[in-house]
Amino acid sequence: MGPAVLQMRCCLIRATASQCVLFSQDDDFLAIARERHIPGVFCTGLIYGHQLAATIGKYVMDLELLCQVLATEDMANRVEYLPLDQSGPQTKMVR
Repeated sequence: MGPAVLQMRCCLIRATASQCVLFSQDDDFLAIARERHIPGVFCTGLIYGHQLAATIGKYVMDLELLCQVLATEDMANRVEYLPLDQSGPQTKMVR
């Protein structure tokens, strides 16, 4: 396990302790967030957008919308996928 993975894990733990939801475009971060979604391990959630799926401006608009309609508690143990107007499911509840 490299130092970057350790930093990402620490970041996710710190965000959960601070009751913050994270946004990332990093595939490795998405994998780490999925690892934490095991029974008995709480995570405040992750919002993920692939680097090539939308522009930064689109991600900012979608993040602003999510902040307006979802509370931190609503994101608990969830991974939300951006952009919001893509076809198919965008939210995955992981238990």
